[in-house]
Amino acid sequence: MIQVITAADIDRNKELMEQAWRLRHKIFVEEMGWSAIARDDRREIDEFDDEYAVHLLAVEDDEVVGYSRLLPTSRPYVLSKHLPQLCEAAPPSSPHIVEWSRIGVADSMRTSGRRLNPTALALLTAIVEWGLPRGLRGFVSEMPTSWLLRLLQLHIHALPLGLPQTIDDVEIVAVNAGFDGRSLKQLQKMRGSTESVLTPESRVAARLAS
Repeated sequence: MIQVITAADIDRNKELMEQAWRLRHKIFVEEMGWSAIARDDRREIDEFDDEYAVHLLAVEDDEVVGYSRLLPTSRPYVLSKHLPQLCEAAPPSSPHIVEWSRIGVADSMRTSGRRLNPTALALLTAIVEWGLPRGLRGFVSEMPTSWLLRLLQLHIHALPLGLPQTIDDVEIVAVNAGFDGRSLKQLQKMRGSTESVLTPESRVAARLAS
């Protein structure tokens, strides 16, 4: 299930967040070779892991097996501050749009083939399920161009913000992706279940926001 952790929740979820920092380091530093963000303590934490960040943790048997992060676009975020060259116009800025970044799945949960990874699918479903009651209507993200078609198949209205560029030997495109109730229904269809992907604690928070 997906545990949503905000700054107010971090102290109550220290062990899970420690796992999340270390999973990020393993994926982005050790596997993907982002040496500039390497740390001796093997915890990948950056300037955007502040009081505004929302952390989505895929948890199975008390183990963090997937992670992604949401950042508000109404203040500086990764795309606007570090990768604005991916946008032909100014990067989006809206209280109804977040940035989806640091997306990763543990090696033990990865799958091969054309089918969308179930853990990644649950993380994406969580954004829509958690975000809609809060007035979110979309996200921006920097992603491989191959993801564009998958987003459209999930009924997420994905539009490139500029032409693809090669970064660290991967063709990357910045995307503005809108979602609504139809997106949630399609995500549930692809998952084969209408059950919530959120943990009970996160479901309560989502209901209180609606």
